[in-house]
Amino acid sequence: MVMNISKNITKFQKLAIYFFIYAFLGWIGEEIYCIIATHEFVNRGFLFGPICPIYGYGALILILCFGNYKKKPVKLFLLSAVVFSVFEYITDFFLQALFATRWWDYTGYFLNINGRITLSFSILWGFASLIIIKIVHPFVTKVVGKILVKIPFKLQHIIVDSLLIILVLDTLISSIMYLEIF
Repeated sequence: MVMNISKNITKFQKLAIYFFIYAFLGWIGEEIYCIIATHEFVNRGFLFGPICPIYGYGALILILCFGNYKKKPVKLFLLSAVVFSVFEYITDFFLQALFATRWWDYTGYFLNINGRITLSFSILWGFASLIIIKIVHPFVTKVVGKILVKIPFKLQHIIVDSLLIILVLDTLISSIMYLEIF
């Protein structure tokens, strides 16, 4: 697993960069899926901004916990399918409990559990994990590393810290909106 994208930023900041990249890519994937399925644009994310945090957190889990399984594809596939299905189930449970809203519902899908997870998406998470660990993440790490060496140290910190502040604010504003507090 390659993590050395810049000597100037902390490990937390490196992970934050990966979080935002994968949360954005997940949002794009959700939007493409929705456009194909419904023929219209619908913001599929929980937040106002163009990210789906579940994909960012999922990527961090994948990178930190399964990055060393690159040469064990069957184990990576099976563990990822199970872990990300549990992650998806728990996320849906808490989002529904907190906000009385569902962002996805697999009720009509074959072998679903409470509409929260389904076998087809569990398999998808396994394959996606293989692709991310073997192809996507090494590429992302390389590209981000090339970009960061061209950005001054202080600006790197400002960018990452600003993105984190925006994430916190977006989460608070979105939560207030869904909870109808004001």
